Amino acid sequence: MSRRFDVLVVGSGAAGLTAALNLAGQRQVAVIAKGALGEGATGWAQGGIAAVLEEGDSFESHVEDTMTAGAGLNDRAVVEHVVGAAPAAIARLKELGVPFAEEGGALHLTREGGHSHRRIVHVADATGWAVQQALEGAAAAHPNIELVPDMVAIDLVTGRHAERFSTGGAVHGLYAYNRRSRRVETLTARATVLATGGAGRTYLYSTAPRGATGDGIAMAWRAGCRVSNMEMMQFHPTCLHNLQVKNFLITEAVRGEGGQLKLPGGVRDGGERFMARFDERGELASRDIVARAIDHEIKRLGLDYVHLDISHRDPDFVRTHFPNIYDKLLGLGIDITREPIPVVPAQHYTCGGVCVDLQGRTDAPGLYAAGEVTESGLHGANRLASNSLLECLVFGEAAAKDILARSDELPAVPAVREWDESRVTNSDEEVVIAQTWGEIRRFMWNYVGIVRTTKRLERAKRRVDTLRQEVAEYYQHFRVTPDLIELRNLVEVADLIIRSALARQESRGLHYTLDYPGQLAEARDTVLVP
Repeated sequence: MSRRFDVLVVGSGAAGLTAALNLAGQRQVAVIAKGALGEGATGWAQGGIAAVLEEGDSFESHVEDTMTAGAGLNDRAVVEHVVGAAPAAIARLKELGVPFAEEGGALHLTREGGHSHRRIVHVADATGWAVQQALEGAAAAHPNIELVPDMVAIDLVTGRHAERFSTGGAVHGLYAYNRRSRRVETLTARATVLATGGAGRTYLYSTAPRGATGDGIAMAWRAGCRVSNMEMMQFHPTCLHNLQVKNFLITEAVRGEGGQLKLPGGVRDGGERFMARFDERGELASRDIVARAIDHEIKRLGLDYVHLDISHRDPDFVRTHFPNIYDKLLGLGIDITREPIPVVPAQHYTCGGVCVDLQGRTDAPGLYAAGEVTESGLHGANRLASNSLLECLVFGEAAAKDILARSDELPAVPAVREWDESRVTNSDEEVVIAQTWGEIRRFMWNYVGIVRTTKRLERAKRRVDTLRQEVAEYYQHFRVTPDLIELRNLVEVADLIIRSALARQESRGLHYTLDYPGQLAEARDTVLVP
């Protein structure tokens, strides 16, 4: 069960499809997804894409807003490069047919937390879905792109998997579990692009898709690549609090268009707007500050949630700008034109990841990465709103261009051993997987969440060490399943997050610890080396 391609792209969101489309003119490309093609995080993005497109705004302002949100941990050269590339990226999406909102014949720009200007292009409140559909349609129509759903990546193929063992750390493709045939296939290529998204499902409450289990980060780590800043987990301030709907995001743009955070009625100071006590920007402060403020009020008053209220705006304005949120919540009995929305913070974005350069190259020859799976230097200690899709577009294109430019330097593909399952058996104790998954997500939320302490982190480290050993033993004895593959990656990524958090003895951006509340004079990345 072996197949060979020129380039293998792992992940079918904005980063992966952008890379594939930029490669397909000269290469045969396979894009694999572990579920359906549109199930990744791109399609879930409500807000939009940040770009300097209006008179009065400037690249310098966008750069400074990004650096401020990232608490100085960003790589300024990377920030300047991505911000400068944003207008061209938007133009290419328009050419693909993305129907960005317009007003008076020009793009309608909205504003989100942390931005000093209106610079967010959007498609109502479903930008990600529109971008996904445009990219997916273009990829499906291209004869040199093969879209392969239902393939769960297991591990990257390296020299240790070759018929003749080789060193040098090069990557030659990957092993993947085919959900349809229930067999493991060997997919090889001279270049592999990881566009697998983040690790949100490491946490109990997350806005991330079900498949965001840190697969690319864990695979790259096992293949010998460095990872950086894994402690920087972004918690979105406003996730809908509803017992039936677990991870519905209320976009940043609601606050950008005047939404107010208030304490719910029936408690002390009920109805009060509280953000001014935490930041002079109020509701438009950066996500880390707003999330900590909400978390503080919830714990101080013993609340289940706070309120996000935009009912003071004109009802037609609310319905026009946030049609999907309006319809979704109306179906749950909440009319946002008349009443507030109950919200809580939830894990939202993985700011750390696999170390890459401006061309998307990792430490392993032949292996590239783009999007949320990476730590490119763009986001620093806290991602600025609507810079995520932008990063996918810029680095997806950069990786493709470098692969084409370096064709002669890419490692040759050796004869690779097929996956061997002859030594393992089927498991009749899959309850172990469900139990371990739940335990990881719960202690990560409680001990490695919005506010941390060294004692909590050490407690989490002891638990994850035990679970890593148990999962490794289970993995060695039983045939792989999609759930087992994800659990193996989940426990690996949880360990990386905890180790990184213990290593950072300061509070900066998304990493806030009661034991080290101050910020060090010099911003340094937390880099872990295999």
